[in-house]
Amino acid sequence: MIKFFSRNKIIFYTINFLLVILYLYPGSLLGLVIYDDIKSQPQITVDFVISSNHFYVFVLISTIGFLTFNKSKQIICLIVYLILFSIIIEIFHLIIPNRSFQWSDLFGNLFGVIIVILIKKIINKYEIFKK
Repeated sequence: MIKFFSRNKIIFYTINFLLVILYLYPGSLLGLVIYDDIKSQPQITVDFVISSNHFYVFVLISTIGFLTFNKSKQIICLIVYLILFSIIIEIFHLIIPNRSFQWSDLFGNLFGVIIVILIKKIINKYEIFKK
C-alpha cells in the first residue's frame, strides 16, 4: 500500500486540488449534488465540539500524505504543509461569499492532522508494521 502511494504521488496532489475546490467554492458543491441545494451541507456524523466532516477529511488527506511521502525531509515538509493548509483554507472562508469561518471547522482540520501525526509517531516508535 505504501509503495502504491509513493509511486503515485499524483493521487495526493489530485485530492489536494479537489479539496481546495470544495473548500473555496462559494456554497456547498456536495450539497448541490446530493440535495440539489447549494446551501445544504451533507453531514457524515453529528458534530462533537469540532466539525466531524472537517476532521474526517483531514484524517484522510493526512493519511494519504504519510503513505505518499516517507523520507525524513518530506515528512517534515508534509507536516508543515498540512498544518498551514488546514489553517489557511479555513481563513479563506472569511472572504468567500456564502461561506463562514468557524472555529469548530478549524479545530476539526487541525485535530485531524494532529491525530494522524501522533499515530505515525507511535507506529515509528514501536516499529509496528516493520519486518
